[in-house]
Amino acid sequence: MRIFVMGAGRMGAWLVEELCLDHEVAVYDRDPRKLKYFFRVERYTDVGEVRAFEPRILINAVSLPETLEAFDAALPHLPEDCILSDIASVKTGLRDYYAASRRRFVSTHPMFGPTFANIRDLSSQHTVIIKESDEEGKAFFKDFYSGLRLNLHEYTFEEHDRTIAYSLSVPFASSLVFAACMKKQDAPGTTFNEHLKIAKALLSEDDRLLAEILFNPYTVEQIERINSRLRYLTHIIKGRDMEEMEKFLERLRRNIRQEGERA
Repeated sequence: MRIFVMGAGRMGAWLVEELCLDHEVAVYDRDPRKLKYFFRVERYTDVGEVRAFEPRILINAVSLPETLEAFDAALPHLPEDCILSDIASVKTGLRDYYAASRRRFVSTHPMFGPTFANIRDLSSQHTVIIKESDEEGKAFFKDFYSGLRLNLHEYTFEEHDRTIAYSLSVPFASSLVFAACMKKQDAPGTTFNEHLKIAKALLSEDDRLLAEILFNPYTVEQIERINSRLRYLTHIIKGRDMEEMEKFLERLRRNIRQEGERA
């Protein structure tokens, strides 16, 4: 199958390297330096060059704020039967865009990144395929992701963004608050160092990516839940209420056990 990948960032480059083993792949990026290490693929710095390639699927892997702009730039050069695809971590606006384009589409979200994941073994990682997607497109990505041993989930657009507000926005916000409270620590403990590693990795990500994930319309609800729990914990600590602290910690352990059972 002929596949056109837009964007040669971390995820775009990973997709190109994986897909080119079994498919004809072309990759586009405005920065030619990002293209120089690719082999066995067509490399474009002008999106119009894809016209001669005639892809069956376009995978939009540009940065989240530029996703719709990239689609607009590519559409005039694509065959009518080309399936549009995105890997956006927040799907806000995409359902309406696809409906207006009147094109077949498949929307997915690999819920990992090269920063955190061991891309040589993805068996513990997860990916989402949007239920409203075109059947041919879904079948292609199910086959691709299954071949990488990823755990597959199907959500609607709305279910996806609600899930992401919980699974990404909560740990992101927690790590950002940790970093915001940081000061020079001469004798950091093991727990502190583990949190520090997570915060450093998170803050190495692109600012726009972090912002767009946090700007998910369902994030505020999760932030308010965090604030509520912090107020409750503050109340317990101020009162030095050991009985309530034990109850609180037991609820947390139960939460962790339940999450571990689902994982």
